[in-house]
Amino acid sequence: MTLLAILVGTLAAGIGSVWVAAWLSFGVLSRYTQHMLSLAAGALMATSFLHLLPEAFESEAGAHELFLTLLIGLIFFFLLDKAELWHHGHEHGHDHGHDHGHRDHGDGASSGHDHSAQHHGHGHAHHAEDKVRGQWAVLAGDSVHCFGDGILIASAFMADMRLGVIAALAVLAHEVPHHMGDLAVLRQGSSSRQAAILKVSMAGAITALGGGVGYVLVDALHDWLPYFLVVASSSFVYVALADLIPQLQKRLSARETAAQILWLSVGIGMVVLVSALAGHQH
Repeated sequence: MTLLAILVGTLAAGIGSVWVAAWLSFGVLSRYTQHMLSLAAGALMATSFLHLLPEAFESEAGAHELFLTLLIGLIFFFLLDKAELWHHGHEHGHDHGHDHGHRDHGDGASSGHDHSAQHHGHGHAHHAEDKVRGQWAVLAGDSVHCFGDGILIASAFMADMRLGVIAALAVLAHEVPHHMGDLAVLRQGSSSRQAAILKVSMAGAITALGGGVGYVLVDALHDWLPYFLVVASSSFVYVALADLIPQLQKRLSARETAAQILWLSVGIGMVVLVSALAGHQH
């Protein structure tokens, strides 16, 4: 009975929060798509600095070990980003070379036209690479974060059934603004909203895996929770500072800059407000 309650609670929290976030992002707030990157940056940074890191450092784990984990996490997600961009560029280079060889059989006028097309393709490739940035980092961080959430929910259910329900609802509410940020990041490189929702939902389903593992090994894994939180935090900090913020650093009018700051603040404010309502005040 307890295991069933854990699985239902973790799935409701992990996937339900994604669907609520999608409804807000693509429904109520869909007209503000251009501002979603600012909101995403604020939500991801607030989730890291106001929720995950404080919770990790309130544990009995040593500060030195946690900061080392944070550093290693940032380097790991940097390398993950590099690997994805290299893979994408390698595939494009292979296709480009194949097309170039095929075109060389044409006449001079055709060659000139192809040269222009190649420049256009090259620019398109750079644009595609920019869109790829941060997607795998945010999905990997999401998965680690959701696994940790699952362990927390399992721990609560094993202590008291009512406490478990409250914990599951708290996680669901707290994850909504964060998943809105995730969807904004993934939507950049996705051809459809459905693909972005599916990817984040799959990461959210890892909450149930964390719940199942937590049910079996809750005592053994409890000491590792702070490190899960820090690794997840490192991915969100990396995506916000290495991917989102640079895209916002453009020469804009005073009105457009004010709008960026406003939506950045909205992202932070949503996390703070939902954390307070969900009882995650520290």
